[in-house]
Amino acid sequence: MRIGFIVNNIDTEEPDFTTTRLGCEAVNSGHEVWVIGVGDLEYDPTGDICAHATTVAKGKYKNPASFLKALQSKKAIKERINVDLLDVLMMRNVPSDDLLSRPWAAGVAVEFARVAMRRGVIVVNDPNGLSKAASKMYFQLFPEEVRPETLITRNRGELKSFAKEHGTIVLKPLQGSGGANVFIVRPDDISNLNQMIDAVSRDGFVIAQRYLPASEAGDMRLFVMNGRPLRVKGKYAAFRRIRTEGDMRSGVHTGVTLAEAKVDDQALRIAEIVRPKLVQDGMFLVGLDIVGDKLMEIVVFSPGGLGSAQKFTKVNFPRYVIEALDRKVLYMKFYGRNFDNVEMATL
Repeated sequence: MRIGFIVNNIDTEEPDFTTTRLGCEAVNSGHEVWVIGVGDLEYDPTGDICAHATTVAKGKYKNPASFLKALQSKKAIKERINVDLLDVLMMRNVPSDDLLSRPWAAGVAVEFARVAMRRGVIVVNDPNGLSKAASKMYFQLFPEEVRPETLITRNRGELKSFAKEHGTIVLKPLQGSGGANVFIVRPDDISNLNQMIDAVSRDGFVIAQRYLPASEAGDMRLFVMNGRPLRVKGKYAAFRRIRTEGDMRSGVHTGVTLAEAKVDDQALRIAEIVRPKLVQDGMFLVGLDIVGDKLMEIVVFSPGGLGSAQKFTKVNFPRYVIEALDRKVLYMKFYGRNFDNVEMATL
């Protein structure tokens, strides 16, 4: 299998990133791996999608860190490749990371990927689905029973009324901002609400959500692959994030510690409710951020944390993701079409 990974920038990748783990596993499994920065993509006069891509020497790498070191070294192999000749193109860039420093890079990768997909490349997650999910408004398209009550507006009066009605709320920007400008507003914070609204609305619309008290105990990230919770030998790809005590400066939640997750019937029910739309939109690998019986977020752009899930379960989940992609390629070669609806996430 020839697989390409689109990232924001190769130089900013880290050893613990899920993308690094996936790339290392693919190389160790004998696949041809190319890593492509968003700025390295090109549309050729022939109509082909090309890229100045980077790969490493074939062989076995001891761990993701050694793989990344080789990828970022002067000995790395750099070539201009035809992306249309790849079997799989995996979208692992995070548009919100580029919004401020490189706004030109925030949404362009999905446009290149969409053209490559027309040439027969298996692109995951589907760029058409990712285009829909570029705004957090996408989250509102999922069933109401799994979402906290939400208001999206730029009207200061509506936001104040929502805060008074619900007591404690969460404010955050509609457009992704890498976790910046997310505020928890409690009743005694109302006097500072104007300043919080100003900070969040500076770049667009404001999301106000009913605060879920269960979030005090943290949240759980559950990985879903091919529409099903990713489970290997009875263990789910999941982990918990617990707030660091005393790290709620100015109402901003920033610090967390990680812990083992218990994937209960409630979490599985949520995953089942959102499954049809995830499959419909071509979302191969996503992260569900769950608090109690509600979803806080569906992460479709480069969901991270497979390494954290592996830490608590001792299961090398990236291996099974790569194997699932390999099966997609084989299916495509034999039958000439994709098979997103085939259940393959439970192994």
